[in-house]
Amino acid sequence: MLKQYYNEVKLAFLENKSAIYISLFILIFSLILGYLLEPYLYSYFNPVVDDLSQKVETGVVKLTFQDIFLNNILIIFQMFIYGLLFCLSIFLLAYNGFFIGYYVAIQNNLFRVLAMLIPHGIFELTSCLLACSSGLVLFNFLFKFFKTYLKEDMTLKKSFSINRYKLKQAIIIFIISVVLMIIAGFVEVYLTIPIAHFLLR
Repeated sequence: MLKQYYNEVKLAFLENKSAIYISLFILIFSLILGYLLEPYLYSYFNPVVDDLSQKVETGVVKLTFQDIFLNNILIIFQMFIYGLLFCLSIFLLAYNGFFIGYYVAIQNNLFRVLAMLIPHGIFELTSCLLACSSGLVLFNFLFKFFKTYLKEDMTLKKSFSINRYKLKQAIIIFIISVVLMIIAGFVEVYLTIPIAHFLLR
């Protein structure tokens, strides 16, 4: 049974490489632009940074595993669902990339901020990348579903039956994204600071 699950996961990734590559490009491109265009993004992102910092200081936002996990799960769930709306997953991923790039750019100590971000960021950004990919695959399912229904004069049920494999693949990729986000939340709360202190000492 484990082998069957492994094969389904492998197939989901292999058949949707284009969605993953597109998401990877969008993420890297937005991270770099967010870093390079920091002066031009100041008026957009600085109020967000200030608001978040204030909420953390006042205790409105608590850096517990539960709060971090719920916030991040909401983000990747939106990326997944927005795939239904003409691939808007890409814009949400790009926004997060721009913000992270901007946040790194405004820090005085680049090595310190990278030490604080990379341990959990590896899992978190990969999770976001896959969530966006799953949204694109979800859109692909919707496109194929309606295309089959309209062009081949089938019933909705039959069209769904023919194309449901693509929906299944979207869900599989999203589940992997959720697993990675759980790991990211655990690392951020319990391991990031000790690792950063070790690297910075």
